[in-house]
Amino acid sequence: AGPGHSIPRRATRRKYTVQDPCPGGHAPGTHHNRARPALEAAPAGRPAAGANKPHPQSNRTQRKAHPENNPPHPTASLTPMSRPPFLTPPPQAQARPLPTPRGEFATHDALPDATGVAAGVATRGTVLLVPGFTGSKEDFIALLEPLAAAGYRAVAVDGRGQHESAGPREASAYAQDELARDVIAQAEALGGGVHLLGHSFGGLVCRAAVLLDASPFRSLTIMSCGPAAIAEEQQARTRLLLAALGQLDKEAVWREMQNQGQEQEPQDRETATTETRDPALEEFLHRRWTLTTTEQLLAAGHQLTVEPDRTTELAAVPLPKHVLSGRLDYAWPVPSIDAMAKELSAVRTVVEGAGHSPNAERPAATAEALVRFWDLVI
Repeated sequence: AGPGHSIPRRATRRKYTVQDPCPGGHAPGTHHNRARPALEAAPAGRPAAGANKPHPQSNRTQRKAHPENNPPHPTASLTPMSRPPFLTPPPQAQARPLPTPRGEFATHDALPDATGVAAGVATRGTVLLVPGFTGSKEDFIALLEPLAAAGYRAVAVDGRGQHESAGPREASAYAQDELARDVIAQAEALGGGVHLLGHSFGGLVCRAAVLLDASPFRSLTIMSCGPAAIAEEQQARTRLLLAALGQLDKEAVWREMQNQGQEQEPQDRETATTETRDPALEEFLHRRWTLTTTEQLLAAGHQLTVEPDRTTELAAVPLPKHVLSGRLDYAWPVPSIDAMAKELSAVRTVVEGAGHSPNAERPAATAEALVRFWDLVI
């Protein structure tokens, strides 16, 4: 189950548009280009979405609330990562460590059925989900149940120094090559033949992993990630954040990011809904920000601003590829994502009603598109 696998010819260069299951839903990003306050910390304006471990039982009812019916948070234009529609993992998922020769990584591991749980094997394949800048495994929490229901073992991971995975306090430990080797080790620990998915910055890391060694992977999905560095406006915002992290403690930076979010909300009143902030989610986001090492944040943010275009290199790797994004994306212009997909001869999916985080904003439609692609891989 290595790079020699291919998808049927009829599937290459095919472009899918996945409709929003809720026709009345607000399309995220419609206000992404509005003017913003002068002092901003982005693309981590407010850290990405996540979710708590299974203990906040008060959120279990949220898991049944059909996230497809809820538009993204009205201040989503300030955030590079997803805000999950609920906090409690589904019954199929367990929080467990993934031991590898390069260290132990925290995961949410969702198995397809009772047989899979007992045997520790998947029915149709294993999926490794790699989060992005300021993110964590919880960014994929809304995908775990539908992927497991489709017969796939879905493993969402915290990278080194990210949330609940320990990490060194040396900047060199977070070089892209090091992060890519971690992903390879994770795939090998899962038995190889893994469908790899990277979201946002995670897409750059997964690309680097495949370029180093494609043999542990069965396919590659790049979600909400472009061919090179993020858009110039977002580069400027990211550099502001990196500068703040270099001068202030993380708690002070967090408070400033929260202030920026509160200042942004009045500008977006016309697109806001009656959705109220979930205190448990806000607490989780703060906790994740606190636990993620400063060195990891600095290294990842820097890489987002300087990443070269490696599309031609990736196109030469004989691995089935899938490029998925929302209709709008503030981090990478969607036309650049389209062009990258074409050069890769990749299956292209656009999730209607989603912005930078289809995994959280339209999880059912996103899971459907992912399963359709993986089912095509021979």
